[in-house]
Amino acid sequence: MEQKQIDRINELARKAKTPEGLTEWEEMERAALRREYIDSVLGSLRGQLDNTYLVDEKGQKHKLKKKGE
Repeated sequence: MEQKQIDRINELARKAKTPEGLTEWEEMERAALRREYIDSVLGSLRGQLDNTYLVDEKGQKHKLKKKGE
């Protein structure tokens, strides 16, 4: 996610706290930007976890498994 998008999310958050509030269009924009940000963070986390290994007492590496596997 680009810094411009994060700045826009913050700008909308500040405006939402004012007595003026957000217009309907701005609320929709904020929701879409938040969803994009969350998806970006989750994608990054998944990437990290996919490349994570656990090392047992014997020094052997084991790939991190998904819950339920």
